Amino acid sequence: MQSRNRSLFVSVVTLITAALVLAGCGGGKATVNGSLPMGTVNTSISDPPTCSSASGGPYQHVYVTVRSVMVHQSATADANAGGWQELAPGLANAPRQIDLLGNPSNQCFLAQLGAQQIAAGSYQQIRIILLGNNQASQLTTNACGANAANCVVLNPSGSVQPLQLSSEANTGIKIPSGQIAGGRFTVPDGGVVDLNVDFDACASIVAQPNGQFRLKPVLHAGEVSLQTNIISGKVVDSATSQPITGTTIVALEQRDAATGVDRVIMQTLADAQGNFSFCPVPEGAYDLVAVSISDTGVAYAATVTTGVTVGTAMGNIPMVAQTGANTTQGSITGQVSTAGASGGVAADITLAATQPLTIGGSSTLVTIPLVQQSSSTATLTTASDAACPAGTFCATYTVSVPAANPNVGAFSAGGTTYTQDTANPVNYTMDALAFVPLSGSTPDCSPSDVQVNTLQGGGALAVTAGSSVTAATLAFTGCS
Repeated sequence: MQSRNRSLFVSVVTLITAALVLAGCGGGKATVNGSLPMGTVNTSISDPPTCSSASGGPYQHVYVTVRSVMVHQSATADANAGGWQELAPGLANAPRQIDLLGNPSNQCFLAQLGAQQIAAGSYQQIRIILLGNNQASQLTTNACGANAANCVVLNPSGSVQPLQLSSEANTGIKIPSGQIAGGRFTVPDGGVVDLNVDFDACASIVAQPNGQFRLKPVLHAGEVSLQTNIISGKVVDSATSQPITGTTIVALEQRDAATGVDRVIMQTLADAQGNFSFCPVPEGAYDLVAVSISDTGVAYAATVTTGVTVGTAMGNIPMVAQTGANTTQGSITGQVSTAGASGGVAADITLAATQPLTIGGSSTLVTIPLVQQSSSTATLTTASDAACPAGTFCATYTVSVPAANPNVGAFSAGGTTYTQDTANPVNYTMDALAFVPLSGSTPDCSPSDVQVNTLQGGGALAVTAGSSVTAATLAFTGCS
């Protein structure tokens, strides 16, 4: 069975029925009156990600309990604004606990959450509201035990650990227009819209130094079609054309114009035969990035296929193994520091190891999945420590990455041609995003994105097989 991404799927079927008259206060509840276009929204959630125990990851299960899914036509509306429309009203009295690492019952989906009519129009914001851990008594069946509604089950111990929430139990996990493909989704008069919300469970879990686990949600959304919005392929060794016995992570990425970084939109694991499939995928073009490491520790260069559109069956994707006396990955270590106006401030940090490429005429930093960490990115939290620079909080990191330049090709239905730069050093840029802890992924610091491409002490951040290099400090200032 193919590995697939995890997604929250919303199917919107528009009908011409009664209109909603939105209440002027009290959270924007709606009543039916008049005869304007309406839509019916069916909400589902799906599919296992990269950190499951079945693929050697750290978690057997990741349980979240959903009590509300709401949408708004305004990108700037806050949680208390009028005009919010509920997509799954049945969850208010019967919250649904879902294992994000569970096995899908069909091609894409894990569970059906509910249905509700909404007004036709364009929507620029989504909020997913989770049941608070102190409300666990509302569940008749609870895999997390009596003291939590959201939890992780660790691999291999089976230990159940509560998953701490930030604002998700109150204002909800916000998916702003910037994280919705095209900036919005539209419910047309008499049409059908399928909206996919990708909940990257593995990238959303912060393992804290005190042994506790916290949710820092990573979500994206976009309109999809169940019939055509699939991207699939098969990863093979370029020399043998056979599947790689080991681990392969495949990521779909899109360029963030503000920072020049290809950000991960979805990620999945290839199966034992090298097959992978993403579904459903929001409309648009993607850069597909695959990284492999064999069971014997042989590392492969990242293969980057640019310009992949939805509905594409890619065929074989060649992975180039490292050669020479040492064929293992290299590693990058470093430190992240955060400071506010009066000293050190804690922040959640999302780290990405990137390699520079020119894609479509633009200089782009492609995120290289961290295959040995079962994810595309790494997450850590800064804290006070004697080793921190004066006036800062800090955290250290180590990431393992290919000691080879990417194998790159622009997708062609007639056959993609790949090339690899073997003459120049294997240079990396470490990219870091800062967020306010317990905020539901609110950006922090000024700027909230910091990049370094040099070694501590100077020189290019170049990686060699089997060796570790130390990057310059990722120093954040202006943190709140």
